[in-house]
Amino acid sequence: MSLTRTETDPDWWRGAVIYQVYPRSYQDSNGDGIGDLAGIIERLPHIASLGVDAVWLSPFFRSPMLDFGYDVSDYRDVDPMFGTLADFDALIARAHELGLKVLIDLVLSHTSEQHPWFAESRRSRDNPRANWYVWADPKPDGTPPNNWLSIFGGSAWEWDGERMQYYLHNFLIEQPDLNFHEPAVQEALLDVARFWLERGVDGFRLDTVNFYVHDRQLRDNPALAPGEINENTAPAVNPYNFQNHLYDKTRPENLAFLARLRAVMDEYGAITSVGEVGESQRGPQVQAEYTSGGDKLHMCYDFAFLSNTFPTGSFVSQVLETFSRIGADGWACWAFSNHDVVRHISRWGLGAEQARVLTGLLMALRGSVCLYQGEELGLEEAEIAFEELQDPYGKRFWPRFRGRDGCRTPMPWRQDNRSGGFSEGRPWLPVPPGHLERAVSRQEEDAGSLLNFYRRMIAFRSAQPALVGGSFETVAAEEDFLSFLREGDGQRLFCAFNLGGAPREIILPKGEWTMLAGAPFNAEVEQGRASLPAYQAVFATAGRV
Repeated sequence: MSLTRTETDPDWWRGAVIYQVYPRSYQDSNGDGIGDLAGIIERLPHIASLGVDAVWLSPFFRSPMLDFGYDVSDYRDVDPMFGTLADFDALIARAHELGLKVLIDLVLSHTSEQHPWFAESRRSRDNPRANWYVWADPKPDGTPPNNWLSIFGGSAWEWDGERMQYYLHNFLIEQPDLNFHEPAVQEALLDVARFWLERGVDGFRLDTVNFYVHDRQLRDNPALAPGEINENTAPAVNPYNFQNHLYDKTRPENLAFLARLRAVMDEYGAITSVGEVGESQRGPQVQAEYTSGGDKLHMCYDFAFLSNTFPTGSFVSQVLETFSRIGADGWACWAFSNHDVVRHISRWGLGAEQARVLTGLLMALRGSVCLYQGEELGLEEAEIAFEELQDPYGKRFWPRFRGRDGCRTPMPWRQDNRSGGFSEGRPWLPVPPGHLERAVSRQEEDAGSLLNFYRRMIAFRSAQPALVGGSFETVAAEEDFLSFLREGDGQRLFCAFNLGGAPREIILPKGEWTMLAGAPFNAEVEQGRASLPAYQAVFATAGRV
């Protein structure tokens, strides 16, 4: 049935705005305190009202939920806490009625230890799936095969007394890594992709996409010099940051599998993919490699704007120019927040006007955009007491790192309800009182709310061909200012952002520039100059070229 979508634009994803839903926390339909697919269906009109192009669903597959769905025990079924396959089919149908594409989160690098594949693999060294996971003998002294570390802390190797070998787990002990050097593993995972494409999905978000393939020789990772340590992939408290991860991830053999996956997607028409690149040292290079040539992934994002580094004009320009230089035929996807990081309002300590101008900047960058649920409300990171903490990552490194629960609290729909209209029962995570003040119902009534700002900014972006798919060229980049040119489909735009707290006057590039109507900012253009109040932006056009 997916073949009928070949009639649509195969490049719809270029410049698309994608809205991420974390199913546990979006809407509970049955009162058990956990969000579900039926709840998402109920709230799809809200997502459509934003003007976004697609919705990305975090995992809803069968799982013991030790990592809340990122530990999959059955790739081809919906976990009962979220509903049924029939519910998923209904969600696809309703989303398509509303003009929304649907991307699902495929977790291919590892499974749950409860997956039948692993149960068989660990049983012996000569069964049909014996080589489906990464197994290795200990060193002569019984210690792990090498020095690889888990992102969730400690060694990336766990001893298995049944098979009398170590197995690799880049994340939780209960998340064994699949062996992509085994052809049968690749075939099985490609069949998983086909299963969901046949059910009508429009693409995949690929979790930890650069972790798929490991070094066959299991060589030790070298240490990083202190000045080289980058904390984009793991929190500062985690010794994972001390290594240069040359051998446990981002292996060159991964490109061949990505090409095979792309070939499967291309069989189904207007499908897309966005890969998560967890790579501190070589993020932009990997983004470029994984999306170049038109035969691998469609787009990738790394952690440049998901990190603690404040997005100054200079930094944003550097990131965009670097990708433009090394990934000329690739495509990036940019995000400020997601389910794994502190919400950007809190992470960067943003005030209301700063939040707006940075959102405008995000929407003007070359690439596609991912928004995280609640971002459109300006939600801050929630403070979760240790006794209410659910995330194993937070429990492991508490209190220096408090985990990911603070960005995963339920979506506040109404302010007149202790759970924000999310559930009739007790939510799986508490709803902060401050979030109720930012509820959808309250912001709907305020034409000047952040929610309505997002709607206007998304609509503005979607109406400008140069913003959706045009080129990017920096004009000026400073700590608190950034301007650039976007050009495409016959349209030429000048975009300037005052990221500072004082007004400024700027001179526009040579040409006949007029202010472009529709942008939700307060600025003026006259006689080749622009006046930008604090935390404001201007979009000017030189007409058709």
